[in-house]
Amino acid sequence: MGKKFRFNWRKWLDGFALAGKGILLATRERRFWIGFGVAFLFFGTLMNLLAGGLSKFQLMGAVGFGGTMKIIGDALIGVFGVNMIFLDWLPVFLIAVLQGTLIGLIVLLWDKKKEQNSANVEKAGIITGLIALGAGCPTCGTTLLTPLVGAIFSTGGLAAAGVISGIVTAAAIVIAVLSLKRIGEEAYVIIINEKFMRRKAEKERV
Repeated sequence: MGKKFRFNWRKWLDGFALAGKGILLATRERRFWIGFGVAFLFFGTLMNLLAGGLSKFQLMGAVGFGGTMKIIGDALIGVFGVNMIFLDWLPVFLIAVLQGTLIGLIVLLWDKKKEQNSANVEKAGIITGLIALGAGCPTCGTTLLTPLVGAIFSTGGLAAAGVISGIVTAAAIVIAVLSLKRIGEEAYVIIINEKFMRRKAEKERV
C-alpha cells in the first residue's frame, strides 16, 4: 500500500506568512506602487463599467464624448465608494486591491530580475511573463463573465444572475489570494537576496 497523502497545513500557512512579508517589503518600493496604482484604477473602473452588463458601453456610444467621459469618471470615483451601495462596492474594491497588488508585485519582480541579471534581460522578461500567466488575472475573468451573466439571464432571472455573479466574484478573490501567496513568496526571496548581495558588495569594498 502506498503512503497516504497528508496536506501540510503548517507549511501552507507559513507560505502565506512569507508571502505577507514579501508584500510588505515590496510596498517600500516606488515601482510597486506605480504598478499597483495603474492596475487598481484600471480594473476597478472596468468592473464598475461592466457591473450592469454592456448597457453603460451602449450608452457611451449614444451620449457623445462629454457623456462618455462622465460615465467613465463616475465609474472611476465609484472605485472609492462614491455613489455606490456598500455591498456592491466592497467586492469590486477588494478585487481591484488584490489585482493591483498582483500587478505591482509582477512589475517589481520584472525590474529586480532585470537589475540582478542585466546581461540577460530577455530571460528576465520571459520569466516574469510566465509568472503573470501562472498567476492569472482573476479580475479579467470577473469583468468578462459579469456582462455574460447579465446577458444570459432575463429580467425574471435576476436572482439567479446575482447568485452566479456572487460565485464568480468569490472565486476571483480566492484565485487572487492564492496567486498573491505564490508571487509574494518569490518577492520575499528576491528582495532579501538583493539586500544580502548589496551588503556583501559593501563588505568587499571595505
